[in-house]
Amino acid sequence: MPFNIDTLLAPPVLFFLLGFAAALARSDLTIPDAIGKALSLYLMLAIGLKGGISLAQGSGAGLLPSLAAGVALSFMLPFLAFGALSGILKLDRPTAAAVAGHYGSVSVVTFAAASAYVVQQQLSPEPYMPAVLALMEVPAIISALWLARRGQGAASQSHTTTADLLREVALSGSIVVLIGSFAIGAVIPASAANDLTPFVKGIWPGILCIFLLDMGLIAGRQLAQAHQLKGGLIAFGLIMPVFGAAFGFSAGLLCGLSPGGVALFAVLGASSSYIAVPAVMRVALPEANPAVYMTLSLGITFPFNIIFGVPIYTALAQRFVGV
Repeated sequence: MPFNIDTLLAPPVLFFLLGFAAALARSDLTIPDAIGKALSLYLMLAIGLKGGISLAQGSGAGLLPSLAAGVALSFMLPFLAFGALSGILKLDRPTAAAVAGHYGSVSVVTFAAASAYVVQQQLSPEPYMPAVLALMEVPAIISALWLARRGQGAASQSHTTTADLLREVALSGSIVVLIGSFAIGAVIPASAANDLTPFVKGIWPGILCIFLLDMGLIAGRQLAQAHQLKGGLIAFGLIMPVFGAAFGFSAGLLCGLSPGGVALFAVLGASSSYIAVPAVMRVALPEANPAVYMTLSLGITFPFNIIFGVPIYTALAQRFVGV
């Protein structure tokens, strides 16, 4: 299915563009933080529950290879990103490592938008993809911390701190909610799953539109900081997701996934964290520049993936992956 203008007319994308344009125009439109957090919680609960329910009703074949591939992808991508950032763009080591960690981890919102899009395209991705999403949060952080401390003699001094940080990430709200709701969806009886249908499916499109309106506002305000970035960094924010998507696409093919599953794996490889990883880097690498890693992730890569990346990755999966 070729990319066409209908892609940009999907309601979630239009609401994202509305928020993005409002922020660039310096509108006073805002969504309270408490509401934004509640919407995030709903999206994570719904993603996990839908995945678990679908898994219980279908087949889990391919689950373990996909989980292994996701962990390997998350662990490996920061090394590719760090090489470009420190070697070609000459970014300082802490900031390069922090940015690399963002691009190895994943974005729940990008995944949510992609899940809605592939269903709209009448594709049925594997139900366990939310579990792959959850497991891909942590490995990239391990890689980033190792890259930041390599050769600095700080690894041995900070072993306990690093362990504590990794434990905190593993128990972070997003991972607990995603994995927990996935497990709940997988074990509840069919009658209870039917009762949850209005919650996990009925209000999903509307909630996603409101959330993407909020994310458009945030992304637009982050983009206002893009003047602080060199042209090479902006190019990185646009090119790195394409490389990540290619690796994710390949991982999905090797795992034998359906077109919908391959598309979502490509999205996971392409997306960049702007929730879990920034929180860790702020504590673990305070010397890293947040204006660089937050602007790249949320102001450059996130809009690119939402507007162009998701439909392109899906179209490629539809064209080249056998059903």
